[in-house]
Order: sequence, then structure tokens, then C-alpha cells
Amino acid sequence: MAQKGAQLDREVFSCPICLDLLKDPVTTSCGHSYCMNCIKSFWDEEDKKETYSCPQCRQTFTPRPVLLKSTMLAVLVDELKKTGLPAAAADLCYAGAEDVACDVCTGRKLKALKSCLTCLVSYCKKHLQPHYDAVLLSKHQLVEPSKKLQENVCSRHGEVMKIFCRTDQTPICYLCSMDEHKGHDTVSAAAERTEKQKELEVSRQNIQQRIQDREKDAKLLQQEVQNINRSADKTVEDSEKIFSELIRLLEKRSSEVKQQVRSQQDAEVSRVKELQEKLQQEIVELKKKDAELKKLSHTEDHNQFLHSYPSLSALSESTSSIDNRPLRYFEDVTAAVSEVRDKLQDVLREEWTKLSLTVTEVDVLLSDSPAEPRTRAGFLKYSCEITLDPNTANTELLLSEGDRKATAVRNQQSYPSHPDRFTGWCQVLSRESLTGRCYWEVEWRVRGLDVAVSYKNISKVGVSNDRIFGRNDKSWSLECYNNNYTFWYNNIKTPVSGPWSSRVGVYLDHRAGILSFYSVSETMTLLHRVQTTFTQPLYAGLRPHYYEDTAEFCKLK
Repeated sequence: MAQKGAQLDREVFSCPICLDLLKDPVTTSCGHSYCMNCIKSFWDEEDKKETYSCPQCRQTFTPRPVLLKSTMLAVLVDELKKTGLPAAAADLCYAGAEDVACDVCTGRKLKALKSCLTCLVSYCKKHLQPHYDAVLLSKHQLVEPSKKLQENVCSRHGEVMKIFCRTDQTPICYLCSMDEHKGHDTVSAAAERTEKQKELEVSRQNIQQRIQDREKDAKLLQQEVQNINRSADKTVEDSEKIFSELIRLLEKRSSEVKQQVRSQQDAEVSRVKELQEKLQQEIVELKKKDAELKKLSHTEDHNQFLHSYPSLSALSESTSSIDNRPLRYFEDVTAAVSEVRDKLQDVLREEWTKLSLTVTEVDVLLSDSPAEPRTRAGFLKYSCEITLDPNTANTELLLSEGDRKATAVRNQQSYPSHPDRFTGWCQVLSRESLTGRCYWEVEWRVRGLDVAVSYKNISKVGVSNDRIFGRNDKSWSLECYNNNYTFWYNNIKTPVSGPWSSRVGVYLDHRAGILSFYSVSETMTLLHRVQTTFTQPLYAGLRPHYYEDTAEFCKLK
């Protein structure tokens, strides 16, 4: 009895919300007690309704009650804690909001231990005992506590659904099988469960096999990450060493040039100073000789004059004369160093694109390129800003708009000579090399235009047709002329059909070897796609056909 009284006291002084002993107890006007923080939190969630209720009896209050600590109740709770009463037994654990409650318990309900699929009732340990003791009840099917027992009851007949209609793929009761499901393919729910259980096991086996496969793949990918990191770290380390060697070599060459120039400087200055001393000495002697001759010229004695003149008139051999010509000193050295710099820059620029391409072609397990975009928004994710290279522009092309626009003109432009310049055809390449995934658009006001991509080493000198974009194996071109499209590669033309537009979009996936041309208007229409292997970085190209024709790379960002 003492144990029961202790448990009763604990229940009386427990908060119905947190199920623990009351903390800072407060009592509502309906007589129920709660922890102050628990009831405040409960009412905070009801603020939007502006009506507040008791969690137990659901009595409502308006406005929100102002609660004060119940001093007497707090004293009683403290005394209860001091007595050291044992906690309630595990089988008397009360059901919370997330638990399945015993359907038999009255008042405050305990957690259900099992649910009966025959009775469609959930039981705590105490009320479940008859299912273990009574012979008839022991045949009932007990399962883990469930809140969905009523889903087993037919909403139309109120009967437990023990039959499965395979025709309609739904559980039914016996009366349903005699009524609207009459003549359907029906089996017991247990039999259908057995069949579905077999399918489930097969599905599980497949899933488990896929899990094993994916775990192996995950391990491979993890190893791939380690390999990538290890290779990248070593490459960075080796590259730094190589570039450091190059820097040291350049510094050594710079020091050698400096030392040679200084040494030659000292030798030339010494030679000039030696010549200066000789000139000064000669000047002194000449001035002395001039003074003696002047004195002789004033001698009145003719015989004395004639006697002294032969010896005074003789002059010593003069120092070598100084050439009065423009001298360049060490300017040739500067020019030679500049030439070395220019050649080195050209080599680095060409080799750098190859190096960049090599970096982007690192081969890993995930080598398949993502699918080509299907919408313009998808293409714009890969948009790149392209400008034209003045060093490649034919002299009859005028570049403008920050080198994004090319116009064919009659008056030749005064471009400096450059080995990359197209001399025969009105063509130009982009300044940027294109690798990876790129997208750009060209808009024109022309009668004819070639939109192309090309390797940098395409032949540029001369007027033979194999210098035109698409008429060789180093360039690919979409010719837009007379409201028709034609694709050119290696001097082979392919007619292309599609809606005519003044704007063409070009998509390049260099690694996958994909080159696509699109007609761009309100929608995008694929005109032609190329699947090949690109061996070098590509450059965008333009070729207006007639004077005054213009083409411009659009700003897409």
C-alpha cells in the first residue's frame, strides 16, 4: 500500500505536459496544475488564435491568464522530493504525445506495449495480460503498438479487412467480397502478404546487392580522391621545382648579361679615358708650339727667324682622330634581350595553352561528360566572354566594341605585320583559347557570314580556298548565307535545315568532342552537331562575306 500511495502522490504532483514532477507549479482557474514554463510554452503556440485552453479539460480563457507560482503546491513538491520516493515502475510509464496510448486505461493513459489486430485495440502491459492468459485471446495477432489500427477496418461495413482484392489492389472485408468486389480475384490478406513478402525479399536482395556495389564504387571513388590529391600535390611540387629552375636560369642569364655589360663598360670607359689623356697631352704640346711660333712671328731679326723656323715648324704625329658618327653603345644588347623576351613569351603562350589543355584532360573514373543542356538557361551557365585578336584580323576587317565586333571595310586598316594575321581572306580569330565547356552567341547584320571554330595553326597566308574556315581539317564552320545554312569541314559541305535567325549560338564541349550550332530566337533550335576528337585548343572565328557586313560576339553575362 505504501508503494501504491507513493506512486499516487507522484502522479498527482506530476505535470501533465512534461510528465515530470512540477517545477515552479502554477494552477489554472479550472483547477489543473502545470510547470510554469510548460503551460507558457503551450499557450505561446496558441497566441495566433488569441484563445487559450487547458491542455487537460480544454476549458478556454480569454484573454490569456496571468499565472502566479503556487507557493503551497511548490512546498509539497519539494517535500515529496526530499522523501526520496522511488520512481514509478517502468510498466507505469505514461504515454506522451508521440506514444501509442493504452485504449483500456481510464484517466491518464499508459504507453501501449502491444496492439491486437483482432481486437483492433492497443494495450499496456497490465491490460495485455489476458491475451497471454486466456486461451481464446492467445490466438489473436499481437504487433508492435500502432496508431493505424482503424485503417484495418472497412469504412463502409465496419468489418476487419482480412481479404485482399488483387483486381483492385486494395484490402477489403468479407462483405465487400460479396458486394462491389464480387467476381474479383481475391485472396486472404495473409496469402497476399506471403507473396508480397517473397517479392520484398527479392527487392531487398537487389537493394543489398546494389548497396554492396555502391559501397565498392564509394571505395573506388575514395581511392580516386586520394590518387587525385596525391598526383596533384606531386605535380604542383614538381612544377614549382621546374619553374624555380627556370627562374634561376633566367636570373643566371640576367647576371651574366649584367656582368658582360659592366665588364665591357669598364673596358670602353678605360679606353676612352686613355684617349682623353693623350688628347689633353697633345693639346698642351700644341698650345706650347703655338706660343713659340707666335713668339717667332714677332722676331725682327730675319736671320734669327730663318734659323729657328725649321725646328719650330715641325709638328709631332697627331693622335688618332675621333669619328663624328652616331653611336648606339649598348642599345643592341637591349634589343637582343627584348627579342629573347618576345620569343620566350611566344613559346610560353603557345605551350601554356597546351599545358592548360593537358590539365583539363586529367582522366578520372567519372570521365563521362554531363549531358548537353536543353534550354538556353542551361547553356548560359557555360557562357564565356569572347574578344577578337587584332593580331589575326585581316586588314579589311575593322574591330570595334572592345574587339567584340568585326566589320568588313574597303579601306585597309593599318595593322602592324604579324605572323598570325590572315592575309588572303577576311577572317579573324578570338583572343581566348577555348577548352572545357563553353557557350557563346554571334549576332550579325550581314548578307553572309561564317561562324567557326579553328585551331591556332590554321594556314593564314594566301588566297587559296583551303585557307577559308571549314575548307581544311583545322577548322569547322557554319556558313549562313541567303537564308540557308551549310556546315563545312575539311572542304566537305553539309546542307543544314533550321529556322533562319540573325543570332547563332555555339556550344563546345572540348573534352567530349562535341560542337553544336543553334538558331537562337525566342527558342533554341539545334542546327548541326559534330562529334569528333579535338587535339588542340580551339579559337572562335568569324568571316563576313561582303563589305559593310558586321558580326558581334554577344554579351551574355
